[in-house]
Amino acid sequence: MLLVVDIGNTDIVFGFYSEGEWKLILRTPTHQPWTTLRMENWIRQEWSEKNIGSLKPQKLIISSVVPSVSYHVQKGLENWLAISADIMSPKLYKKFPIDIISPDEIGSDLVANAVYAHHAYQADVLIVDFGTALTFTLVNAHGKMEGVSIAPGLKTAVKSLFSQTAQLPEVPLEMPHSALGFDTVSAIQSGILWGYVGMVKEMIHRVKDEKGQHVKVLATGGLSSILTPLESYFDEVNKLITLDGLRLISENYLV
Repeated sequence: MLLVVDIGNTDIVFGFYSEGEWKLILRTPTHQPWTTLRMENWIRQEWSEKNIGSLKPQKLIISSVVPSVSYHVQKGLENWLAISADIMSPKLYKKFPIDIISPDEIGSDLVANAVYAHHAYQADVLIVDFGTALTFTLVNAHGKMEGVSIAPGLKTAVKSLFSQTAQLPEVPLEMPHSALGFDTVSAIQSGILWGYVGMVKEMIHRVKDEKGQHVKVLATGGLSSILTPLESYFDEVNKLITLDGLRLISENYLV
């Protein structure tokens, strides 16, 4: 069994993979007062409660874009499993079949996305990741990352509006039917969600204008299924692309 960990700006996601499938996906907020012992105790309890078997994972790979919590998550998991983790970093990138731009700057989650896209398609692929940030990453057929675009994510936009205004509430992310709202909640939903639909369409349109209409478009991230009017623009919608990318890295390039 393999344990894949994606430490993002909002959540830490744990994927347990065995026998060709994800046996268990766990999720917990990233920003907690983590210590090594707290992480070890947390994962022990979750594992015990979910009861997916007595044999613990034999391999561990971690991707993190939040350095402040990485150490305690890593050490807590290593203590629990009594193994050393593979940590996504520029040192490992040299083993991958992709040419990574700005390896010291790019998020390791985007690298994992790129590995998945190249492994699955061997074509020009644009990965749209709906996370804390909304990212667009283009990988060509030869495995070269050609560029990245970053915008605030949906939840980030809603929280920013809520925190910077006196009378606007934080609203649920539900796709409205109308382009215009009839009260404060629906007005915010229509403005942000339809606005993001337009932004994603425009980015896909511009990338295809520059690189060709043949470009495959993938959607991932926890919020990838919310913007339903975009479904026809994607060749694949898969919330687990980052986890699958990390899995492929561990299985194929870190043996």
